[in-house]
Amino acid sequence: MTDSDLLARLRTLNPDLRGTLEADAPLAPLSWFRTGGGAEVLFNPADEADLAAFMAALPEEVPWLVIGLGSNLLVRDGGVEGVVIRLGKGFSEIKVDGLAVTAGAGAPDVKVARVAAEAGVAGLSFLRGIPGAIGGALRMNGGAYGGETQDVFVSARAVARDGTILTLDKAQMGFAYRKCAAPADLIFTQAVFGGQAGDPQAILADMQKITEARAGSQPVNTRTGGSTFKNPPGLSAWRLVDEAGCRGLTLGGAQVSPMHTNFLINLGDATAADIEGLGETVRERVLAKSGVSLEWEIKRVGRPLPEPEQVAAEELAANPESGLP
Repeated sequence: MTDSDLLARLRTLNPDLRGTLEADAPLAPLSWFRTGGGAEVLFNPADEADLAAFMAALPEEVPWLVIGLGSNLLVRDGGVEGVVIRLGKGFSEIKVDGLAVTAGAGAPDVKVARVAAEAGVAGLSFLRGIPGAIGGALRMNGGAYGGETQDVFVSARAVARDGTILTLDKAQMGFAYRKCAAPADLIFTQAVFGGQAGDPQAILADMQKITEARAGSQPVNTRTGGSTFKNPPGLSAWRLVDEAGCRGLTLGGAQVSPMHTNFLINLGDATAADIEGLGETVRERVLAKSGVSLEWEIKRVGRPLPEPEQVAAEELAANPESGLP
């Protein structure tokens, strides 16, 4: 099935969709790494109801992937098969009611932190230090600067694979370090967080300290995907990478940040293969040096491009006579 065939099929199955469907859509502009292939079909749902209707009608055999701001994402160069669902404007609303902050899954973490601060809700400042959106913070139990998503979580809404809309409490989320136990086929659409009463100016001052700390220690103005590897129990990933001699290491257009060694950088023309290959090289060197096997924190999705030899073999298999003298 071609991209246009899948697009036509999805439009036929979903005649009342209010969101947009696009075939062969570039994903590099939607990823902070600014590299990688495209989506067979990209769906931007208008809102939760639109998403639920789409999922209810989506054929079981069609693979799908949800993305938000693309901060913790590496799209491989061969692109993503099936449907990529992007939670954008229709999932970005933020509301404050007393000490409860309700945020859509597409709302940037930094914006949620600021809205809470301006409303005098303390406890959410750590979100300022997490690149990405609330949906990713829920799925990864995002944390930084002494706080984690689970610390302020009250409840979440999600769309199930069959289109059912669910509400989950903290026990159902099963938060742990950089992950949650909620089923992988749930698409988070909204979350409610609870804070404490605080002085807006004091909270904003705390956020400014986080901003300055990030700028002084992380490559925040580069094409990067945030922290590359999870911290092993009792250890720091950046220190293990540094001790393995990987600071500033390059592969193609990718580099281990000289500023913070748990960040990989696209220097400008890196392919996804460059970035992933560099990450695997770092993992190998850390394992050889310290015996620790680092676990990727960045989500790698899609298909790598086939090697030239593989392409040639496939072409020959499809057209045997082309190889005859």
